[in-house]
Amino acid sequence: MLSYVCLSWVLLVLFTGPTVSESVVMGEVGQDVTVPCHYSVRDRNGITSMCWGRDRCPNSKCSRPIIWTDGWRVTEQHSSRYQLKGDLQRGDVSLTIVNAREADSGIYCCRVELPGWFNDQLINHKVVITKARISTASPHTYTSEQTSAPGSTSESSFSVTRTWPSVSASEAPKTASAPCSGPSDCLDVTANLQNTSVSLPSQQHPEHGLYIGIGSSAALLLILILALFLT
Repeated sequence: MLSYVCLSWVLLVLFTGPTVSESVVMGEVGQDVTVPCHYSVRDRNGITSMCWGRDRCPNSKCSRPIIWTDGWRVTEQHSSRYQLKGDLQRGDVSLTIVNAREADSGIYCCRVELPGWFNDQLINHKVVITKARISTASPHTYTSEQTSAPGSTSESSFSVTRTWPSVSASEAPKTASAPCSGPSDCLDVTANLQNTSVSLPSQQHPEHGLYIGIGSSAALLLILILALFLT
């Protein structure tokens, strides 16, 4: 009976395997993503080897291993992008994926090899790497309108009116409204212009004739006085 119970327990352990915990880790492309994994270290004798693999934890070792340690340092490393930045001697064996890519998404196994049969600590992590979110919202534009307050005069409605002094018909220059219709018309216009040019000096200096008349009268008066004295 006892042998039957022991055999059943061994078969159950072999087929079911050790208990495995699972978790989900999210990350973005281009960032460093840390996949956590720890085990308890009471003293130096508690430091043990472990491995990381790119698949679910098998019954032993790691499938598609990417990094191994002997408990004190890294002994095997598949790529420099997979690093253990924690304190290994304190049981911090978290995996850091440097400059994560979408291809890094998948299942990762952390296996800590503890002494004894079927005592290994197994943790499966589902890592999901997504592209960084980019805002697609269009930028807001703001427009402002300037309005004039009631009672004020806007620049667009302001107008300037210029007034010029009026000119009488007599002062306005006379211009021919149409070209000469014939030779006689042109001769008349030319004669008028000549008469105007000749008469302008006499109109502009009327005082010269007055001075000549006074001088002539004074000369005649002087001649009469001399004649009286002689006679």
